[in-house]
Amino acid sequence: MKKFLLITLLLLVIAPVVLFQTSLAPQIGDFKVMMNTIFGGGIDSPDDAAVKRTLQVPDGIGIRLYAADIKNARGLLATSNGGLLVSTPRSGEVWLLAGDADGDGRSDGRQVLLGGLNRPHGLLLLDGWLYIAETDAVGRIAFDGTAAKGEFERVLTGLPGGGNHYARSLASNGDSWIYINIGSSCNVCIEEDSRRGSILRFRPDGSGEEVFADGLRNSMAMAFSPFDGKFYAADIARDLLGDDFPVDELNVIEKGRFYGWPLSNDFGVPDPDLAAGNPAKAKTAVPPVLGFPAHTSPLDIHFFKHRDWQKRFPKSALVTLHGSWNRSKPDGYRVVMLSWGNGGQIASANFLTGFLQNGEVTGRPVEITEAPDGTLYLSDDYAGAIYAIAPGQSSLTDFETAGTKAGGVGNRSFDAALLSQGAALFERYACASCHQAGAIAEGASLIPLQNLSARYSVEELADFLKTPNPPMPVFPLQAGERTSLASFLLHREYAAATGSSAAE
Repeated sequence: MKKFLLITLLLLVIAPVVLFQTSLAPQIGDFKVMMNTIFGGGIDSPDDAAVKRTLQVPDGIGIRLYAADIKNARGLLATSNGGLLVSTPRSGEVWLLAGDADGDGRSDGRQVLLGGLNRPHGLLLLDGWLYIAETDAVGRIAFDGTAAKGEFERVLTGLPGGGNHYARSLASNGDSWIYINIGSSCNVCIEEDSRRGSILRFRPDGSGEEVFADGLRNSMAMAFSPFDGKFYAADIARDLLGDDFPVDELNVIEKGRFYGWPLSNDFGVPDPDLAAGNPAKAKTAVPPVLGFPAHTSPLDIHFFKHRDWQKRFPKSALVTLHGSWNRSKPDGYRVVMLSWGNGGQIASANFLTGFLQNGEVTGRPVEITEAPDGTLYLSDDYAGAIYAIAPGQSSLTDFETAGTKAGGVGNRSFDAALLSQGAALFERYACASCHQAGAIAEGASLIPLQNLSARYSVEELADFLKTPNPPMPVFPLQAGERTSLASFLLHREYAAATGSSAAE
């Protein structure tokens, strides 16, 4: 009997380990990211140099670290007077960050606006009220942009909370309704509470709660488009069906429609576990209008509001891809831009990259908010950081500032001999075989040399060339040669931007 009990105990311990190693572990690209998904842990916030060095945005746009060390920073909302509201669900708090009055590019301070909440996430300002979505309720408090007034009151209670997807987002279109996502409690299952896996709506006073649309596993990213009036939501599809299936979805949400989960995945593919239980309903699923790469986890969709953004990127929106855990090769960890064509077709392109460096995750974008002046703010719950993104902060401007400090690249004070040596080194080591200046067409194998001047001074780039990131090899360059090559690369970028001669 003792031997039998011992063997049984060993099997109970060993079997789950073997099952994990054989079935689940091969589908996990980064265990730290999985721990972040489960427990909310992360890494230290980057410094300014790391942000410049790693994060890449389109030319003519700048990105900077706005606030650091805000653990589990998730929901974001810009106030009318330059402040910023940030929810941190794991601590049960909503923070108020002061604006940048001293002009140093950082928030001037922070304070806890509200605490003791049950995993607060979504934030919404409506008619003088700040609405906060907890995992099982929605509450509100009077807020004038500077301070909260009175008591926090829960206007909608009894929501199904917890489970796999606890986070709730809020959206409104000024139509006397507030919309809230209720993510599923599981990866794939038939829910006991029919509100799970849906988008609900309710009146601002909490009345009129109803299921607006269902079959949505976890549609945290919700927004109304300013150019076509449609209600868009990005849904995070199920896990454990392989690296590339099923796609995460962009859906046009309409009242009363069913969007597939848990009976149908991707573009109408029956679910292998549950579709057989209700094949007729599975066939009624509304297909997505766009697919994101599987497991990249879209968490927010933001349509531009400021005229400068709308002029540069008409009929466009940004989507944060929080990043995969259920993928052997990590994907996501970026912000993409969606652009709508005149015929309604939607194209996707990278807008912000650099959170995934040579397989190492350095950040996970969550939510975007836009201030009245057009500045975008982005939360990163993995690094506990808030980034500011603004038009008009071009790489050329950063380049001139860095160049002046580092020896005159910005004002083009290098002589022709120095630039000529850098050009010769570029040719000797066949750098053009892997790199070219400017953007690279999608699918090409070349690596673009973009925004170098926004990330490096001459000294910083020369230092990088000592031990570059793989797969770039280490070339046998002396200190002076590294400086010459760095000068050539930065000056060439300046020349391309200004239309001047590279030897000028």
